[in-house]
Amino acid sequence: MKILFITDNFPPEVNAPATRTYEHIIEWQKQGVEVTVLTCAPNFPHGKIYDGYKNKFYQKEDMDGIEVIRVWSYIASNSGFTKRVLDYVSFAFMAFGVGLFKKQDIIIATSPQFFTTWAAFALSKVKRKPWIFELRDLWPESIKTVGAMEQGRAIDMLEKIELALYRDANKVIAVTDAFKTNLINRGIDAEKIEVVTNGSNMELFYPREKDKELLKELNLEDKFIVGYIGTHGMAHSLDFIMNSIGDITDDTIHFLFIGDGAMKKTIVEIAQNLKLTNVTFLNPVSKDEVPRYLSIVDASLAPLKKEENFKTVIPSKIFEASAMQKPTLLGVEGQAQEILEKYNAGICFEPENKKDFIKKVLILKNDKQCYTACLNGCKILANDFNRKKLAKKMLTLIIATHSNILNG
Repeated sequence: MKILFITDNFPPEVNAPATRTYEHIIEWQKQGVEVTVLTCAPNFPHGKIYDGYKNKFYQKEDMDGIEVIRVWSYIASNSGFTKRVLDYVSFAFMAFGVGLFKKQDIIIATSPQFFTTWAAFALSKVKRKPWIFELRDLWPESIKTVGAMEQGRAIDMLEKIELALYRDANKVIAVTDAFKTNLINRGIDAEKIEVVTNGSNMELFYPREKDKELLKELNLEDKFIVGYIGTHGMAHSLDFIMNSIGDITDDTIHFLFIGDGAMKKTIVEIAQNLKLTNVTFLNPVSKDEVPRYLSIVDASLAPLKKEENFKTVIPSKIFEASAMQKPTLLGVEGQAQEILEKYNAGICFEPENKKDFIKKVLILKNDKQCYTACLNGCKILANDFNRKKLAKKMLTLIIATHSNILNG
């Protein structure tokens, strides 16, 4: 089988969509499947091309046996709605044009920006091939949630297109059960929707001793470290976290933020204005380096804004932290909270509730019995959400979708 996979994010970018796609494809190729990835020059989140790459019309590389084709797009940072849409649309047009000349049996396109799925839709019609919509985010709903755009004619039109794409796709593979429920409630046939959640790479993320050299380098020895590793985006409520940190009086508790994004400059300025001494900011690290940094944290922080839409989201940080037996300090309601509490793999605080946030930080730090129980829960959760198992599940769905079309 030949798969054409269209995605806006791919390694060396280190965000969740890039990692999931790469790790799934590695497993699929072990099963004899050929995959070509159509993507753009790596630039997330600041719209700056990574060293060693150029924003060329067409460039091809081999990445661990994966054929990766990068096409030109209008590059914009992960902030500013109009420029980002131009970025997304230009990539969709280029992906469509290049995709016309690639042979495939089935086409997959992944959100969160759903313009990639426009390219898959168009290619499926021209080439008469089945296509799959991998649903990682309820876009354009999410852009309303973070305040990037208000409800109006433009959003109404995008939502109509969104529903039309779900209906047209031969299969929708959502990353949460809540996404599936959302689509069913909006009239999408339940039988065409499957769920393959995020998970953790157990070969990369596993329990290990704290990196003493790193602790010494960061001057964080003998600290209880709450770590946030990932995109500092508009959705993650990091400004709330920063405004809460100053009220923690226990000087053995320290917060470590690793990554970049649209809100990075803002939260650094908040920390400077508040003269916080219990917080450290670091630049992004590669995916292979993440376990080293995660090894030194005592709890992994995973917050989002208090919005109804985010009740459908499950931060991938939960799975990676659990694989390394690091309890998650979760500030997300809905399905993510249900999973964390089911496995007892961390502790939840009400999103954007300062009093509850501080209370839960102190519980994780001071209640040894609670902390030990969370370590055991992490081990069970990680095993149930092993990415290898999930990749095989998704491949089974892809093959079945293709077979149904051939036999239909």
